[in-house]
Amino acid sequence: MKKIDRAIFRIALPAIVSNITVPLLGLVDTAIVGHMGSAAYIGAIAVGGVVFSVIYWLFTFLRMGTSGLTAQDLGAENKAGITNTLYRACLLAVVIGVVLIALQWPIIHIAMRMMDCTPEVASHARTYFYICIWGAVAVQLLYALNGWFIGMQNTRIPMVVAIVQNLVNIPLSILLVFGCGMDIAGVALGTVLSQYIGLTVAVVMLWRKYREYLTAVVWPSVLHRSELLRFLNVNRDIMLRMVCLIAVTTWFTAVGSKQGELILAANAILFQLFYLFSFFFDGFANAAEAMCGKYKGAHNVEDFALTVKHIFICGVVLVALFTSCYVVGEDAILGMMSDNQLVLDTAHDYFHWLLLVPVCGIMAFVWDGVFIGVTSTRHLLLSMFVGTVIFFASYLLLFPSYGNDGLWVSFLLYLLGRGVTQCIVFPKIVREI
Repeated sequence: MKKIDRAIFRIALPAIVSNITVPLLGLVDTAIVGHMGSAAYIGAIAVGGVVFSVIYWLFTFLRMGTSGLTAQDLGAENKAGITNTLYRACLLAVVIGVVLIALQWPIIHIAMRMMDCTPEVASHARTYFYICIWGAVAVQLLYALNGWFIGMQNTRIPMVVAIVQNLVNIPLSILLVFGCGMDIAGVALGTVLSQYIGLTVAVVMLWRKYREYLTAVVWPSVLHRSELLRFLNVNRDIMLRMVCLIAVTTWFTAVGSKQGELILAANAILFQLFYLFSFFFDGFANAAEAMCGKYKGAHNVEDFALTVKHIFICGVVLVALFTSCYVVGEDAILGMMSDNQLVLDTAHDYFHWLLLVPVCGIMAFVWDGVFIGVTSTRHLLLSMFVGTVIFFASYLLLFPSYGNDGLWVSFLLYLLGRGVTQCIVFPKIVREI
């Protein structure tokens, strides 16, 4: 058991550091614009963030699918498979990034038509989007590379990359916004520059650490029909899962925007705190991906089962820790996010729902890592579909009478629905290892 625990924390701790920087970027952007004097800036970041959540989360299969497949090839000691998975993922990343940049105008045009927000929020959101979209290639390549690193049981490199990105982004964004007077454009430009610097660091570290795997590209092997179909099928299921996730989060924000700038801003702040927990916990989900995938490749059922058990124990501890921190530090945490008293008062009104997110989400967060590692993506998609149906059904029943409270209850039921479904199908996954 000590061996399993050491392996979990060796992967999870660096992953936690890198994962929490993902919401940290959003928290920094929200905090910066939260001190610019208008709730419209916070709303614009919320709307712009949702747009990028849609177009980027849709393609996070590059990270998830790559990590599971790489881990299984590592467990099976398939060096050629490890290399070809890296090349397939990077090729697809470049194609996706270029297409997103080329389609930037119709993307934001459609997004703004779907978002019912004020003209001021829409204007700021467009400015933010048209600058940030130029980071699309860097973002997609980092998805592919980070997934490959995780599959190789190495979360230290993604951690270093994430730290570098934040060390660049935070002071640069502050300088561009308050020093150069660029307002929301400065926030966006600082983000893009940090993304490409992070990609450069990742490529350099890939070459230094894994040079033996960077053989000449053998295109017939990279594009081998059966292996390519396996890669695409796994990622198709994950992409469809992301469509469901995007539908829930987009609807959540859209409903908030229809209730006015104050509720939109308050929900945006609370959702950033939800992301903080989820990305923090994803460090252990990353450990589940890497280790469960490796043990599946090696057909090691005993260590696979121990890994799942110990990650759940870690999850319970984290739930207790985050819930306690949120309860004790409510005023201080919200105060860091904005100095607009009306926004803070509104956030306080709904803060109690945030306290239930860790409890309701633990099962889904753990199982997601396990299912991705063993590439049981069809069951992963099934659980997300069930949760999505529960969310929209609950919304239709609760929102007309309970407003934003009904919206938050629907979101909590969505998290529970995912986790319960995964508990039901897990025994079948064990039998397939």
